[in-house]
Amino acid sequence: MAKIPFNIPPYIGTELSYVQQAIDAHKICGDGEFTKKCNKWLLDRFGGEGALLTTSGTTALEMATLLCGLKEGDEVILPSFTFSSTANAVVLTGATPVFVDIRPDTMNLDETKIEAAITDRTRAIMPVHYAGVACEMDTIMDIAKRHGLKVIEDAAQGVMSYYKGRALGTIGDFGCYSFHETKNYSMGEGGALILTHKEDVEPAEILREKGTNRARFFRGQIDKYTWVEYGSSYLPSDMNAAYLWAQLLEADRINEDRLATWNAYAEAFRPLAQEGKIELPTVPADCVHNAHMFYVKLRDLAQRTAFIQYLRDREISSVFHYIPLHSSPAGLKFGRFCGEDVYTTRESDRLARLPLYYGMKPEDRERVIDTVLSFFRDEA
Repeated sequence: MAKIPFNIPPYIGTELSYVQQAIDAHKICGDGEFTKKCNKWLLDRFGGEGALLTTSGTTALEMATLLCGLKEGDEVILPSFTFSSTANAVVLTGATPVFVDIRPDTMNLDETKIEAAITDRTRAIMPVHYAGVACEMDTIMDIAKRHGLKVIEDAAQGVMSYYKGRALGTIGDFGCYSFHETKNYSMGEGGALILTHKEDVEPAEILREKGTNRARFFRGQIDKYTWVEYGSSYLPSDMNAAYLWAQLLEADRINEDRLATWNAYAEAFRPLAQEGKIELPTVPADCVHNAHMFYVKLRDLAQRTAFIQYLRDREISSVFHYIPLHSSPAGLKFGRFCGEDVYTTRESDRLARLPLYYGMKPEDRERVIDTVLSFFRDEA
Protein backbone atom coordinates (compact mmCIF):
# COMPACT_ATOMS: atom_id res chain seq x y z
CA MET A 1 0.00 0.00 0.00
CA ALA A 2 1.51 3.31 -1.11
CA LYS A 3 2.08 5.95 1.53
CA ILE A 4 -0.05 9.08 1.32
CA PRO A 5 2.17 12.02 2.29
CA PHE A 6 0.94 15.00 4.24
CA ASN A 7 2.15 17.40 1.56
CA ILE A 8 3.57 17.36 -1.96
CA PRO A 9 4.88 20.74 -3.17
CA PRO A 10 2.77 22.07 -6.04
CA TYR A 11 4.11 21.39 -9.53
CA ILE A 12 2.25 22.41 -12.68
CA GLY A 13 4.66 21.05 -15.28
CA THR A 14 5.82 24.26 -16.94
CA GLU A 15 8.11 25.42 -14.12
CA LEU A 16 11.34 24.16 -15.68
CA SER A 17 10.72 25.93 -18.97
CA TYR A 18 10.45 29.27 -17.19
CA VAL A 19 13.51 28.52 -15.06
CA GLN A 20 15.40 27.74 -18.27
CA GLN A 21 14.29 31.10 -19.70
CA ALA A 22 15.77 32.85 -16.67
CA ILE A 23 19.04 30.96 -17.14
CA ASP A 24 19.15 31.72 -20.87
CA ALA A 25 18.61 35.42 -20.12
CA HIS A 26 21.76 35.34 -17.94
CA LYS A 27 19.76 36.93 -15.16
CA ILE A 28 19.40 34.59 -12.22
CA CYS A 29 19.95 37.01 -9.32
CA GLY A 30 17.21 39.12 -7.76
CA ASP A 31 14.77 41.47 -9.46
CA GLY A 32 14.92 39.92 -12.91
CA GLU A 33 12.02 39.74 -15.34
CA PHE A 34 10.23 36.90 -13.57
CA THR A 35 10.43 38.66 -10.22
CA LYS A 36 8.85 41.71 -11.84
CA LYS A 37 6.16 39.57 -13.46
CA CYS A 38 5.27 38.00 -10.11
CA ASN A 39 5.22 41.39 -8.36
CA LYS A 40 2.87 42.77 -11.01
CA TRP A 41 0.63 39.69 -10.86
CA LEU A 42 0.23 40.08 -7.10
CA LEU A 43 -0.65 43.76 -7.45
CA ASP A 44 -3.05 43.23 -10.33
CA ARG A 45 -4.77 40.30 -8.65
CA PHE A 46 -4.97 41.49 -5.05
CA GLY A 47 -4.42 45.25 -5.05
CA GLY A 48 -2.20 47.43 -2.89
CA GLU A 49 0.41 50.06 -3.66
CA GLY A 50 3.38 47.74 -3.95
CA ALA A 51 4.33 44.06 -4.00
CA LEU A 52 7.87 42.78 -3.53
CA LEU A 53 8.95 39.15 -3.69
CA THR A 54 11.20 38.20 -0.78
CA THR A 55 13.39 35.26 0.12
CA SER A 56 10.72 33.90 2.48
CA GLY A 57 7.57 34.71 4.36
CA THR A 58 9.84 35.17 7.36
CA THR A 59 11.85 37.93 5.71
CA ALA A 60 8.64 39.59 4.53
CA LEU A 61 7.59 39.76 8.19
CA GLU A 62 11.02 41.06 9.17
CA MET A 63 10.81 43.80 6.54
CA ALA A 64 7.38 44.80 7.82
CA THR A 65 8.53 45.14 11.42
CA LEU A 66 11.58 47.15 10.34
CA LEU A 67 9.44 49.43 8.18
CA CYS A 68 7.21 50.02 11.21
CA GLY A 69 10.26 51.36 13.01
CA LEU A 70 9.93 48.97 15.94
CA LYS A 71 12.65 49.23 18.55
CA GLU A 72 13.66 47.99 21.97
CA GLY A 73 10.95 48.67 24.54
CA ASP A 74 8.11 48.52 22.02
CA GLU A 75 5.41 45.83 22.18
CA VAL A 76 3.51 43.97 19.48
CA ILE A 77 0.30 41.99 20.03
CA LEU A 78 0.02 38.63 18.28
CA PRO A 79 -1.39 35.15 18.85
CA SER A 80 0.68 32.47 20.54
CA PHE A 81 -0.76 29.89 18.14
CA THR A 82 1.48 30.67 15.17
CA PHE A 83 4.86 29.79 13.70
CA SER A 84 8.03 31.15 15.27
CA SER A 85 8.62 33.48 12.30
CA THR A 86 5.79 35.77 13.42
CA ALA A 87 7.40 36.37 16.81
CA ASN A 88 10.98 36.30 15.50
CA ALA A 89 10.24 39.29 13.30
CA VAL A 90 9.27 41.23 16.43
CA VAL A 91 12.20 40.02 18.53
CA LEU A 92 14.63 40.96 15.72
CA THR A 93 13.84 44.64 16.30
CA GLY A 94 14.27 44.41 20.06
CA ALA A 95 10.52 44.71 20.65
CA THR A 96 8.52 42.36 22.88
CA PRO A 97 5.89 39.93 21.55
CA VAL A 98 2.74 40.11 23.68
CA PHE A 99 0.69 36.96 23.17
CA VAL A 100 -3.09 36.85 23.53
CA ASP A 101 -5.57 34.00 23.35
CA ILE A 102 -7.18 32.68 20.18
CA ARG A 103 -10.77 32.08 19.16
CA PRO A 104 -11.67 28.38 19.32
CA ASP A 105 -13.72 28.52 16.12
CA THR A 106 -11.17 29.86 13.61
CA MET A 107 -7.98 29.41 15.67
CA ASN A 108 -7.26 33.08 14.93
CA LEU A 109 -6.30 35.93 17.25
CA ASP A 110 -9.26 36.74 19.49
CA GLU A 111 -10.06 40.32 18.56
CA THR A 112 -11.94 40.83 21.81
CA LYS A 113 -8.72 40.28 23.81
CA ILE A 114 -6.59 42.85 21.99
CA GLU A 115 -7.50 46.06 23.79
CA ALA A 116 -6.78 44.59 27.22
CA ALA A 117 -3.23 43.88 26.03
CA ILE A 118 -2.55 47.42 24.79
CA THR A 119 -0.11 49.50 26.85
CA ASP A 120 1.64 52.80 26.20
CA ARG A 121 4.43 50.72 24.61
CA THR A 122 2.22 48.91 22.08
CA ARG A 123 3.09 49.81 18.49
CA ALA A 124 1.50 47.13 16.30
CA ILE A 125 -0.91 44.21 15.99
CA MET A 126 0.02 41.09 14.00
CA PRO A 127 -3.06 39.04 13.11
CA VAL A 128 -2.30 35.60 11.66
CA HIS A 129 -4.84 34.25 9.16
CA TYR A 130 -4.72 30.61 10.20
CA ALA A 131 -5.47 28.01 7.50
CA GLY A 132 -6.24 30.82 5.06
CA VAL A 133 -9.31 31.89 7.04
CA ALA A 134 -9.42 35.61 7.81
CA CYS A 135 -9.23 37.17 11.24
CA GLU A 136 -12.00 39.62 12.16
CA MET A 137 -10.22 42.44 10.36
CA ASP A 138 -12.85 45.20 10.68
CA THR A 139 -12.60 45.04 14.46
CA ILE A 140 -8.80 44.79 14.41
CA MET A 141 -8.44 47.74 12.05
CA ASP A 142 -10.82 49.81 14.18
CA ILE A 143 -8.79 49.06 17.32
CA ALA A 144 -5.57 49.92 15.51
CA LYS A 145 -6.96 53.21 14.23
CA ARG A 146 -8.26 54.29 17.64
CA HIS A 147 -4.96 53.50 19.34
CA GLY A 148 -2.62 54.64 16.56
CA LEU A 149 -1.18 51.18 15.90
CA LYS A 150 0.23 49.55 12.78
CA VAL A 151 -1.27 46.30 11.50
CA ILE A 152 0.99 43.65 9.98
CA GLU A 153 -1.01 40.79 8.45
CA ASP A 154 0.71 37.44 8.63
CA ALA A 155 -1.02 36.06 5.55
CA ALA A 156 1.58 33.36 4.97
CA GLN A 157 -1.26 30.84 4.55
CA GLY A 158 -3.68 33.31 2.99
CA VAL A 159 -2.81 33.74 -0.69
CA MET A 160 -6.12 33.68 -2.64
CA SER A 161 -8.20 34.11 0.53
CA TYR A 162 -10.56 37.05 1.12
CA TYR A 163 -12.32 38.96 3.87
CA LYS A 164 -15.46 40.84 2.81
CA GLY A 165 -14.18 40.88 -0.76
CA ARG A 166 -10.69 42.12 0.11
CA ALA A 167 -7.63 39.94 -0.37
CA LEU A 168 -5.85 38.94 2.80
CA GLY A 169 -2.59 40.82 3.06
CA THR A 170 -4.07 44.02 1.60
CA ILE A 171 -6.17 45.14 4.58
CA GLY A 172 -3.55 46.12 7.17
CA ASP A 173 -0.56 48.40 6.70
CA PHE A 174 1.61 45.50 5.54
CA GLY A 175 0.79 42.00 4.31
CA CYS A 176 3.18 39.05 4.31
CA TYR A 177 2.83 35.99 2.05
CA SER A 178 4.78 32.76 2.01
CA PHE A 179 5.68 30.67 -1.04
CA HIS A 180 7.38 27.91 0.93
CA GLU A 181 7.05 24.37 -0.41
CA THR A 182 4.23 23.71 2.09
CA LYS A 183 2.10 26.55 0.76
CA ASN A 184 -0.54 26.55 -1.98
CA TYR A 185 1.85 28.25 -4.41
CA SER A 186 5.56 27.63 -4.08
CA MET A 187 8.99 28.74 -5.19
CA GLY A 188 10.72 26.37 -2.74
CA GLU A 189 11.64 29.14 -0.33
CA GLY A 190 10.11 32.56 -0.88
CA GLY A 191 7.54 35.10 0.11
CA ALA A 192 6.19 38.54 -0.67
CA LEU A 193 5.59 41.82 1.11
CA ILE A 194 2.41 43.69 0.19
CA LEU A 195 2.43 47.45 0.81
CA THR A 196 -0.88 49.23 1.19
CA HIS A 197 0.49 52.78 1.55
CA LYS A 198 2.32 54.48 -1.30
CA GLU A 199 4.76 56.19 1.07
CA ASP A 200 6.07 52.80 2.21
CA VAL A 201 7.01 51.56 -1.27
CA GLU A 202 10.33 53.36 -1.70
CA PRO A 203 11.56 52.68 1.87
CA ALA A 204 10.70 49.01 1.31
CA GLU A 205 12.64 48.93 -1.95
CA ILE A 206 15.66 50.47 -0.22
CA LEU A 207 15.45 48.07 2.73
CA ARG A 208 15.17 45.08 0.38
CA GLU A 209 18.04 46.22 -1.85
CA LYS A 210 20.78 46.38 0.79
CA GLY A 211 19.97 49.93 1.81
CA THR A 212 20.55 51.41 -1.64
CA ASN A 213 18.28 53.34 -3.99
CA ARG A 214 19.08 50.89 -6.77
CA ALA A 215 15.41 50.42 -7.70
CA ARG A 216 15.11 54.12 -8.55
CA PHE A 217 18.30 53.86 -10.64
CA PHE A 218 16.92 51.00 -12.74
CA ARG A 219 13.72 52.96 -13.32
CA GLY A 220 15.84 55.82 -14.67
CA GLN A 221 14.84 58.20 -11.87
CA ILE A 222 18.46 58.85 -10.82
CA ASP A 223 21.76 58.60 -12.73
CA LYS A 224 23.58 56.54 -10.09
CA TYR A 225 22.67 54.69 -6.95
CA THR A 226 24.23 54.71 -3.52
CA TRP A 227 23.82 53.53 0.08
CA VAL A 228 21.11 55.69 1.64
CA GLU A 229 19.67 53.75 4.59
CA TYR A 230 19.91 50.52 6.56
CA GLY A 231 19.05 47.47 4.48
CA SER A 232 19.72 43.85 3.74
CA SER A 233 19.38 41.42 0.84
CA TYR A 234 15.79 40.19 0.77
CA LEU A 235 15.70 39.47 -2.98
CA PRO A 236 15.01 35.91 -4.14
CA SER A 237 16.76 34.45 -7.17
CA ASP A 238 14.93 35.06 -10.44
CA MET A 239 15.06 31.29 -11.00
CA ASN A 240 12.86 30.86 -7.93
CA ALA A 241 10.54 33.58 -9.23
CA ALA A 242 10.37 31.78 -12.59
CA TYR A 243 9.25 28.62 -10.81
CA LEU A 244 6.56 30.56 -8.97
CA TRP A 245 5.46 32.35 -12.14
CA ALA A 246 4.33 29.06 -13.68
CA GLN A 247 2.03 28.48 -10.71
CA LEU A 248 0.64 32.00 -10.53
CA LEU A 249 -0.48 31.62 -14.13
CA GLU A 250 -2.49 28.58 -13.00
CA ALA A 251 -3.52 29.97 -9.61
CA ASP A 252 -7.23 29.39 -10.12
CA ARG A 253 -6.73 25.80 -11.25
CA ILE A 254 -4.58 25.06 -8.21
CA ASN A 255 -7.14 26.73 -5.94
CA GLU A 256 -10.06 24.78 -7.38
CA ASP A 257 -8.17 21.50 -7.10
CA ARG A 258 -7.38 22.08 -3.42
CA LEU A 259 -10.95 23.18 -2.70
CA ALA A 260 -12.24 19.94 -4.22
CA THR A 261 -10.32 17.93 -1.63
CA TRP A 262 -11.24 20.29 1.21
CA ASN A 263 -14.93 20.13 0.33
CA ALA A 264 -14.84 16.34 0.00
CA TYR A 265 -13.38 16.06 3.50
CA ALA A 266 -15.93 18.51 4.92
CA GLU A 267 -18.85 16.63 3.39
CA ALA A 268 -17.59 13.21 4.46
CA PHE A 269 -16.88 14.21 8.06
CA ARG A 270 -19.97 16.34 8.65
CA PRO A 271 -21.88 13.40 10.22
CA LEU A 272 -19.04 12.87 12.70
CA ALA A 273 -19.22 16.54 13.65
CA GLN A 274 -23.00 16.35 14.02
CA GLU A 275 -22.55 13.39 16.36
CA GLY A 276 -20.10 15.44 18.45
CA LYS A 277 -17.15 13.15 17.73
CA ILE A 278 -14.99 15.80 16.06
CA GLU A 279 -15.00 19.51 15.26
CA LEU A 280 -14.42 20.75 11.72
CA PRO A 281 -12.87 24.02 10.50
CA THR A 282 -15.08 27.09 10.79
CA VAL A 283 -15.21 29.54 7.89
CA PRO A 284 -17.18 32.69 8.81
CA ALA A 285 -19.74 33.95 6.31
CA ASP A 286 -17.62 37.01 5.38
CA CYS A 287 -14.59 34.87 4.52
CA VAL A 288 -13.52 33.08 1.36
CA HIS A 289 -10.76 30.58 2.14
CA ASN A 290 -8.13 28.98 -0.08
CA ALA A 291 -8.20 25.39 1.19
CA HIS A 292 -4.73 25.80 2.63
CA MET A 293 -5.31 23.02 5.11
CA PHE A 294 -7.98 20.74 6.47
CA TYR A 295 -7.91 19.87 10.13
CA VAL A 296 -10.10 18.03 12.58
CA LYS A 297 -10.25 18.58 16.31
CA LEU A 298 -10.29 15.47 18.45
CA ARG A 299 -11.54 15.13 22.01
CA ASP A 300 -8.17 15.72 23.69
CA LEU A 301 -4.43 15.19 23.34
CA ALA A 302 -4.64 11.46 24.04
CA GLN A 303 -7.22 10.88 21.32
CA ARG A 304 -5.30 13.11 18.91
CA THR A 305 -2.15 11.06 19.51
CA ALA A 306 -4.04 7.81 18.91
CA PHE A 307 -5.66 9.24 15.77
CA ILE A 308 -2.36 10.28 14.21
CA GLN A 309 -0.83 6.90 15.01
CA TYR A 310 -3.85 5.07 13.58
CA LEU A 311 -3.42 6.89 10.27
CA ARG A 312 0.34 6.42 10.32
CA ASP A 313 -0.07 2.66 10.80
CA ARG A 314 -2.12 2.71 7.59
CA GLU A 315 0.48 4.69 5.64
CA ILE A 316 -1.30 8.05 5.86
CA SER A 317 0.61 11.04 7.17
CA SER A 318 -1.30 13.26 9.58
CA VAL A 319 0.42 15.88 11.71
CA PHE A 320 -0.39 18.28 14.52
CA HIS A 321 0.50 21.95 14.35
CA TYR A 322 2.07 24.67 16.48
CA ILE A 323 3.25 24.24 20.02
CA PRO A 324 2.04 27.55 21.52
CA LEU A 325 4.87 30.06 21.43
CA HIS A 326 4.27 31.46 24.90
CA SER A 327 5.15 28.12 26.49
CA SER A 328 8.29 27.57 24.37
CA PRO A 329 11.79 28.38 25.68
CA ALA A 330 12.15 31.39 23.38
CA GLY A 331 8.61 32.56 24.11
CA LEU A 332 9.35 32.56 27.84
CA LYS A 333 12.60 34.40 27.20
CA PHE A 334 11.44 37.08 24.79
CA GLY A 335 7.68 37.52 25.24
CA ARG A 336 4.77 37.41 27.64
CA PHE A 337 1.17 36.24 27.60
CA CYS A 338 -1.53 38.77 28.39
CA GLY A 339 -4.71 37.46 29.96
CA GLU A 340 -5.70 33.83 30.37
CA ASP A 341 -4.77 30.95 28.08
CA VAL A 342 -8.29 29.56 27.78
CA TYR A 343 -8.13 28.12 24.27
CA THR A 344 -4.61 28.36 22.83
CA THR A 345 -3.09 25.29 24.47
CA ARG A 346 -6.32 23.30 24.69
CA GLU A 347 -7.19 23.69 21.02
CA SER A 348 -3.60 23.17 19.91
CA ASP A 349 -3.56 19.82 21.72
CA ARG A 350 -6.69 18.62 19.89
CA LEU A 351 -5.90 19.62 16.31
CA ALA A 352 -4.73 17.16 13.63
CA ARG A 353 -4.16 18.05 9.98
CA LEU A 354 -4.99 15.74 7.08
CA PRO A 355 -3.14 15.34 3.75
CA LEU A 356 -4.11 18.06 1.28
CA TYR A 357 -2.11 19.14 -1.75
CA TYR A 358 -2.52 20.07 -5.40
CA GLY A 359 -3.01 17.03 -7.62
CA MET A 360 -4.11 14.70 -4.83
CA LYS A 361 -5.57 11.61 -6.47
CA PRO A 362 -9.30 11.01 -5.84
CA GLU A 363 -8.54 7.47 -4.72
CA ASP A 364 -6.04 8.76 -2.14
CA ARG A 365 -8.58 11.30 -0.92
CA GLU A 366 -11.15 8.51 -0.50
CA ARG A 367 -8.63 6.36 1.33
CA VAL A 368 -8.01 9.15 3.82
CA ILE A 369 -11.76 9.59 4.30
CA ASP A 370 -12.38 5.87 4.78
CA THR A 371 -9.50 5.57 7.27
CA VAL A 372 -10.70 8.50 9.36
CA LEU A 373 -14.21 7.08 9.44
CA SER A 374 -12.88 3.65 10.40
CA PHE A 375 -10.95 5.18 13.32
CA PHE A 376 -14.20 6.26 14.91
CA ARG A 377 -15.95 2.98 14.07
CA ASP A 378 -13.11 1.02 15.68
CA GLU A 379 -13.18 3.30 18.72
CA ALA A 380 -16.92 2.83 19.28
